[in-house]
Amino acid sequence: MTSTISTETFEAPGATITYDVRGAVGDDVPLLLIGCPMGAEGFGTLANLLPERTVVTYDPRGVGRSIRSDGSGELRPDDHAGDLHRLVEVLGGGPVDVMASSGGAVNALAWVARHGDDVRTLVAHEPPLATLLPDHEALSAAIEEMHRTYQRDGIGQGMARFVFMVGVDGELTDGFTFPPLDPAQFGLPAEDDGRRDDALLGQNLRGVTGYRPDLEALRSTSTRVVVARGAASGQTMAARAADAMAALLGTEPAVFPGHHGGFLGGEYGMPGEPEPFAGRLREVLATAPSLRSGA
Repeated sequence: MTSTISTETFEAPGATITYDVRGAVGDDVPLLLIGCPMGAEGFGTLANLLPERTVVTYDPRGVGRSIRSDGSGELRPDDHAGDLHRLVEVLGGGPVDVMASSGGAVNALAWVARHGDDVRTLVAHEPPLATLLPDHEALSAAIEEMHRTYQRDGIGQGMARFVFMVGVDGELTDGFTFPPLDPAQFGLPAEDDGRRDDALLGQNLRGVTGYRPDLEALRSTSTRVVVARGAASGQTMAARAADAMAALLGTEPAVFPGHHGGFLGGEYGMPGEPEPFAGRLREVLATAPSLRSGA
């Protein structure tokens, strides 16, 4: 069964944020499914597999329907954290449950470090925190090269480097350099369209991967933080970062079916294992308190 979807907006400094609600807010603890730069459309399959929950999805500022009025410069996880706090306020206040993926998981860690009362349980799935890894210097250099390439040559060349790097299974070696890459081999355009406002490469890449979590705040927050990784993710950067983040919080990572996008159905042509992923998410959230009050 698919719930009726209602779409709303709210104003935030420098942006109008658009969000969708499946179900009725107030019937239970809402479940937010968030990514970055992935917007609401990436969570359609997973949301429809959770008909028992009121599910909220949104487009982060600068993505899809959430239009920025402050230009197209780079964003920080704290910028998104402020938007997520405002979203919970317009929903009627917390706590909510959250499944956050990739850059959305980084933003959610920044959010609960500042507003722990907003969130009952956070499942932070593969936050790509390069700062936590032993090869962080090589990763940082590769990310800077990626950003320079995007600014110089456009989306095809920049994204080719991104796709290559996120697929590396293991640590980057000291002095890592990208091999010659043809955007066409990744289904990317070779022509430079002249734009430099891409939500990933132009706005969020450096802020997300360069974020340093507030470990003291995360260890003391009232939010139950569950760091997760994909069973099929191997030793890719985001999965290694999930392992490192869990260790810093004194926990083991929760293993979810599939890869980095294990919750995806037909979205983006990168199908995961959405049905078992939804089942695992239910298991993880089931240990949380059942009352909206957080008791």
